[in-house]
Amino acid sequence: MQELSKSQKARFAIRTFKILADSLTLQGAYKPSGRAGEKMAEALTQLSPEIYGSMTDSRIVELKGLEYVIDRMPRGIEKCSKIILTAQEDFQDTSFEKIVPLKRRRFSYGVSDKEMCFVITTGKSEIYDILTHITFLNIEAQKIYRQVCNRSKRLREEWLDLERVAGIDVPLKGEELDKAIWNLSIILGRTYKETRETYECLEKNRLDSQSNNGLFRIVYSIGRRIIGEQDEGENELTVYFTPSLLEMIDLQKYATLWAENLKNTLCTLQLQDRPVHIISANMHSMRNLLYGPGALSQSGENVPDDLYEMVREVRDREGAVDTYAESHGFTFLEDKSGSNIDVNIIDLTSIAASDIHPAMRLDVQFMQENKPVLIVFDYAFGTQAFDIMDELLEPFQQSGEPFFLDIQSIAIMGKAGVLPGKKGDIMIATAHVMEGTADSYIVNNDLCPTDFDNGLDVYIGPMLTVLGTSLQNRDVLERFHSSSWKAIGLEMEGGHYQRAISGAIIQGRISPEMKTRYAYYASDNPLLSGQTLASGPMGEEGIMPTYMISKIILEKIGNYEIPAKD
Repeated sequence: MQELSKSQKARFAIRTFKILADSLTLQGAYKPSGRAGEKMAEALTQLSPEIYGSMTDSRIVELKGLEYVIDRMPRGIEKCSKIILTAQEDFQDTSFEKIVPLKRRRFSYGVSDKEMCFVITTGKSEIYDILTHITFLNIEAQKIYRQVCNRSKRLREEWLDLERVAGIDVPLKGEELDKAIWNLSIILGRTYKETRETYECLEKNRLDSQSNNGLFRIVYSIGRRIIGEQDEGENELTVYFTPSLLEMIDLQKYATLWAENLKNTLCTLQLQDRPVHIISANMHSMRNLLYGPGALSQSGENVPDDLYEMVREVRDREGAVDTYAESHGFTFLEDKSGSNIDVNIIDLTSIAASDIHPAMRLDVQFMQENKPVLIVFDYAFGTQAFDIMDELLEPFQQSGEPFFLDIQSIAIMGKAGVLPGKKGDIMIATAHVMEGTADSYIVNNDLCPTDFDNGLDVYIGPMLTVLGTSLQNRDVLERFHSSSWKAIGLEMEGGHYQRAISGAIIQGRISPEMKTRYAYYASDNPLLSGQTLASGPMGEEGIMPTYMISKIILEKIGNYEIPAKD
């Protein structure tokens, strides 16, 4: 029998994990330490995701991966022995604590110290994301168990010291803190320095945002739970999937409510008959570029000649920019549907010529004559992108007749992992290749490398749309990059957006002549050590690529034709 390559084994592992996740959702429950959970752990271990670093090394606990997971899971997840995934539940009138993770827009509720309920509103991608993180935490918990229990089932002194430290309410300092970190490093199999770095990272987030319980309590809690499971046969972690969750998957319930609210708002603002340009992006870059100069001028401050310096000036003045924008054609639509996707509606006819930054090439006469309206909505999550776009492109009823928005362009400004480059680079999609399926979508992209200023590396080629950020492997990515696919990056939403756009063109909901624009800025390079998402956020290096893409998209919309560059 022919031996599989590393990339083939990894792709098989991704497929196995997805099939297991789907089947367990239908089954209704599973135990991460049970047979099904072990199969998921085997698949994740075989895959060896880059973002989980040394997860496959049984001697050491993976700390950067732990930081990544804790930032994206609700506070207290480490203590839970019962986790429930459900569709929308009426928790508003209960005493249950609503908990939102630091770096993931998802809703969860603490039913008790040992029971957590996740309300799934974004579809299968969110389920895969949660199950991947739960599997990772269980793998690391088993490592801790093997470290702290000796052959006679007695607990090591370091564990007893951790139990004492975890019960202390006041922050440790000086020699006491050093000793506690040293003992913890022995349990984790890491150096003192590595353990200290993770302690300080989680401690900062714990103090600033109350998003986690700190490294000592996190390690003690997941260790205490697994000890109870292995030695005492009690409080075995169980994950449940409610019948309402099964009914919600693939029905686009939340996306339908989101789109209806947006379209009703357009009608209220009397903008439904105007040319519409849809943009998937963050909630700040388009707003700051269009209204930042006016907000600074109104406050009596000079507007910097450099566009990116102007952006830095207004980044911390969100309130002032919003106030100015609201009196110049800007409407903020907060999501009430549960989709977790807010919207900015911008009437470009309200942009004054004196408020346009000199570096922005916008034709005021064109905007006054053509009256374009921007619908800028926040990032979707994985498969949710199809639901959102599909419902937005669906006609709605007006006076008993189907009414189609006049959609002139759709732009997707995404955050993605780059394969040939580095953080801060720009990628332009020519196609989207769907991981784990035979689906591929050609993109007739209205953006090209010459649209962008010198100073940043710009790559053009196919993008890989992946199942999740935590389900990636170096060998698979290298294969997609170096093979005839020649993929330049990976992301989670582009293929799903394009599937909805292609379907809408086939159904006659939008014109095939409509402009499509896809551009991504590189948040990481999963092929380079130290540049994965687990290495931390972009910070200042993300300003130029984010705002450069936003600038080009706005210039494409606000002109008869883009003037040639000098």
